Amino acid sequence: MSHDVTERKFSILFDWFDHTDDGWLTRPDFEQMAELFTAVARPDDHENRAAMREAFTGWWDVLRDAGATDVQDRVGRQKFVEVMRTGVTEPEHFEHLILGIVDALMRALDTDGSGELSADEYVRMYDALGVKPETSAAAFQRLDRNGSGSISHAEFRTAIEEFYLSADPEAPGNWLLGSPSPA
Repeated sequence: MSHDVTERKFSILFDWFDHTDDGWLTRPDFEQMAELFTAVARPDDHENRAAMREAFTGWWDVLRDAGATDVQDRVGRQKFVEVMRTGVTEPEHFEHLILGIVDALMRALDTDGSGELSADEYVRMYDALGVKPETSAAAFQRLDRNGSGSISHAEFRTAIEEFYLSADPEAPGNWLLGSPSPA
C-alpha cells in the first residue's frame, strides 16, 4: 500500500509539472514551474523569487545527476518517481530544494507578517499554480490541523513533508494535489 501511495503522489506531481502533456519532463518544464511559483510573489520580492528559481533548477539538476534523463535530456514518469524516492527526498536535497521552495513561497505570500494563510489566500495561491480550487479547498480543510481557519507556516511545512515523505494515505499533506488513493 505505501508504495502505491508514494507512486500515485509522485505521478500526480509529474503530471502537474508536465506542461506540454507529452509524458516527459524537461528543464523547460521546471523553469515553467519556477515561473508559476515566482509569479505568486510580488515583482519586487527578488530574494524569494530567486530562492524559488534556484530550488527548481536544483531539482532538475538532481534528476539529471541521478541519471534520470534520457539521451534527449528528458525524464519519463517511472524515472521521475524512482529518483523522487531515492534522490530528491533524501535529506541533503529535500531541505534545500523542496522546503526551500515552501519557505520562500510562504515568505513571499505572508506580506502582513502573520505567518499564516487564510483559506481564500491558500486556494488563490494554488489556483495560480494550476491546482483546481475544489482540490485545494478540500486540502485546506485537512491542513488546518487546529481548526483556526488559517494555515501557519509550520502547518504548511508539515503538509509538504507529509506529501513527499509519508506513505500514510490519511496524512493531511498527502492530499495537497488530490486524493493519494486511486479513485
